[in-house]
Amino acid sequence: MFINRSKDGLNNICGKNIAKFRIGMKFSQRELADKMQLVGIDIDKNAIQRIESGKRFVTDIEIVAFAKVFDVSLEKLLF
Repeated sequence: MFINRSKDGLNNICGKNIAKFRIGMKFSQRELADKMQLVGIDIDKNAIQRIESGKRFVTDIEIVAFAKVFDVSLEKLLF
């Protein structure tokens, strides 16, 4: 059976990096959600919290939008 989780049991591998970049840019989770909405991704503060804690999957479209908001490469979010 295929298991859709990272080695540490999280539902995504980018949540920790998203939190790191968000904190580094001094954005609250609400501010990050607002910035994501400005680039066309309908996401709220609670979804950001679940992504950062690894409880929510992240779509490829959302990862591209996070990279755009943070002005970083996709690799920086994934590795």
